[in-house]
Amino acid sequence: MAPMERKHGICSPFIPQRNTLRKTSAEIVNEARHSLRVQSTQRPFTPRNGQRQLFGKSSFRTDCDNRPPSTFSLHAQNFDAPDSRPGSGTRLSPLDHKPKFPGSCDAEDPFKAFPKPPVDPLEVKRGLAGARARLLRAGSLTTLPPVEGHTDVKERLNPGLGQKQLSAKGLTTADHTEVHSGPRRTASESSIMQPGVDSGVRPTECRAGWRTGLGNVDSTTSTEEDAESLVWNNAIAPLLQQLESVATGSSEGSVDRLCDLCDSLHGTLAKADMLGRRCKRRSGILRTLFRLIDLDSAQLNLDIAKLCLALCVSGNNLLNICKLIFKISRSENNDILFQNNSIIDSLLGLLSSQDVSVSGEALLYCIGTLKFLSGNSTILRLLLDKNCLGVAQKLIQRLCIVEDTYFTIAGHILVQLTATLRNLADHPDSRPLFVSFSILSELCLVLRNHRKDQDICTNISRIYSKLSSYSECRFALAQTPGCYQLFLELLSKHHQKQDLVVRLLFTLGNLTAKSDEARQQLFQCEGCVDTLLQLYDSYQRRNDSPHAPQPKGPLSLSKPSTLTVSVQEDDDVLVKLVRVLANMCIHPAVGPALASNTACIQLLMETLELRSVHESEELLVNVAATINNLSFYQEESSILRHSQLIIAKLMLKLVLSSSMDAMLEATRVYGNLSQSKDVRDFIMQNKVHQFVVTLLDSKSTEMCFSACGVLTNLALDPPNRVSLSLEGAAPKLADCLKDFGAGDWQLAGQVCRALWNMVGGGTEKLLDTHERESLLEILTAYSDEEDALKWTEADARDFHRSYWELEFLPIAQKLIKTLQPLDLTA
Repeated sequence: MAPMERKHGICSPFIPQRNTLRKTSAEIVNEARHSLRVQSTQRPFTPRNGQRQLFGKSSFRTDCDNRPPSTFSLHAQNFDAPDSRPGSGTRLSPLDHKPKFPGSCDAEDPFKAFPKPPVDPLEVKRGLAGARARLLRAGSLTTLPPVEGHTDVKERLNPGLGQKQLSAKGLTTADHTEVHSGPRRTASESSIMQPGVDSGVRPTECRAGWRTGLGNVDSTTSTEEDAESLVWNNAIAPLLQQLESVATGSSEGSVDRLCDLCDSLHGTLAKADMLGRRCKRRSGILRTLFRLIDLDSAQLNLDIAKLCLALCVSGNNLLNICKLIFKISRSENNDILFQNNSIIDSLLGLLSSQDVSVSGEALLYCIGTLKFLSGNSTILRLLLDKNCLGVAQKLIQRLCIVEDTYFTIAGHILVQLTATLRNLADHPDSRPLFVSFSILSELCLVLRNHRKDQDICTNISRIYSKLSSYSECRFALAQTPGCYQLFLELLSKHHQKQDLVVRLLFTLGNLTAKSDEARQQLFQCEGCVDTLLQLYDSYQRRNDSPHAPQPKGPLSLSKPSTLTVSVQEDDDVLVKLVRVLANMCIHPAVGPALASNTACIQLLMETLELRSVHESEELLVNVAATINNLSFYQEESSILRHSQLIIAKLMLKLVLSSSMDAMLEATRVYGNLSQSKDVRDFIMQNKVHQFVVTLLDSKSTEMCFSACGVLTNLALDPPNRVSLSLEGAAPKLADCLKDFGAGDWQLAGQVCRALWNMVGGGTEKLLDTHERESLLEILTAYSDEEDALKWTEADARDFHRSYWELEFLPIAQKLIKTLQPLDLTA
């Protein structure tokens, strides 16, 4: 063969190129061989908080004096019995005036001592209070039972009577005497302050009274009152009496009996359509229920809370009921109580209906309860089935538009809400719901509004790090306008909060793993590269190495001398950050820019120098992968191109390590760098070629493929062929072809290229007769299409045939022709 012909007969340097064929599903496996490689890594691990608290020990709210407590005591005395406080929950100042009531009452006419209503109805229009107006209603006294009503009023007028327990007579006649119980009420409980709430008269009835005149009675209202009185006397009053009676006893099983009675009361009220605020005497029911709270039974208190919520308590009572439920949920032992109770529906109803400006603290404890419960896998499933994510989406929207006055409490609620969503994200069935309810986009809005709140930002970053591992969620997040710029701003603002930084970087790595559009959008964000490299510089951990060189580039940021996170956590940040760089540089517009960035290349090389494979294996593997991707770009401006020899030296620690991943990635780097004559000489001088040859025995197709690439380039130089032959490279390549070729035609083709270069296109006689004949036998068998593909599965046959035809057959036929004896080729 003529010298020029021989020159053109040598295979070109090993540079794996992208396949130009139509991509099939089987090519997913092959993509791992591309010179530009996407890096994978583990999601940051978040251990569960052993204690159920509103705000954990790591919360920045820990030192805040005004943060809501997780621990408190609740007793019956903390509740407002009539539940008639203004909706805002603000206590009214007590009046200085202390009314004096008659000391005695005429038994014949217990109402004689009370003021008489005016005869002229016009005086009512001039400003009489609602309570006095109700006294004017015609027939209001005629329905009173003559005896029982008198006795009840005596009890009401004497503070010593009827305080300790509820009498049966009082229960049966309360409907007729409640309108005259003014002397017993406090200022805050008076019907004057809240007409129609718990006074026994509905607001609509009051308005009807003004319209129809004082002498007329609405027949419909009267009928409703009669029906309610009947239910009260025959069903509700006996249940309340039983509750009081059982509560005062101490017999075994009394708590279970009380729970059954509460269920019966709930069912009776629901059947009579007297839940909510429709029951005029709900204050009596509430008083009885509140007194049972002091029995301190989790099961009973949960039943009481459910009934109180069904009766639409408000203000201070609503807050205390939510605290009561929260207190019960703090113990994991009580989770079973929530599984067998419809209280979760009540809590979700509260979240849907209550306004943060009115019931903000109640909402906080309500969602705090759901946060605890969502840590239970069984209840987690229940929450998904009960549309918890739909409720959460609406709540997020309301919390994002609160007035500045309520911004702080909205932030507290969002901490609990995002922690709940973080737990829900663990369930695979939640992913479609996160997408369909656009919660990922809504959370970006929360981040913008609360970017200073580390607790909220950290919780949301945990949600993103979990869900961005899945394609449908990744796509939904990538479609959110401005999400990349937002993440970069958060990385810059909270650069010292490791658990937030590592999760945002993990999310960015996921977004850029398989999307060229995402790589470009991130790169084009203002300050992207600077922000990432400043983070890289601050987590480089130079202080741990006393002989480490100081940075020579323009970067000036450095981490404080007092480290706030462990060495492993620092490395975890760099692992995720370097992965983002590795993924970004796959884009043809981003790669050359990063390869030409002095600070970027300097930081990568510095990491290789400072770290050991033993302590930072994953980090060094990612750095090597990034360098391998950047080495694909051989522009004149590439800093990496001018630093190839330095990098080749730094790769030695990876090649000589005990880590197979490190060895594999370093071998890939050598496969690209060995295109340079200087690097090939370095490899031979440092006997790296001996190690590369031994990798052919690794029984790993990936390792063999990368080793073949290095050998292909080394064999370009004639002096190297003899050294490779002495190491037994040729027979090992033949064994590799025999073992893996039929199942991996791309690897088979690369083996043939290495062999072709080793035999110098036929000029080198480096194979003995046995090796030549054995190799010819393998090549001949593999060159027959029927024999070559007979073991291939039918669904992948077209894929394998394409690679067999393009990658293997041409070079195999040339090699067969070269290796055949002269008498057979004549």
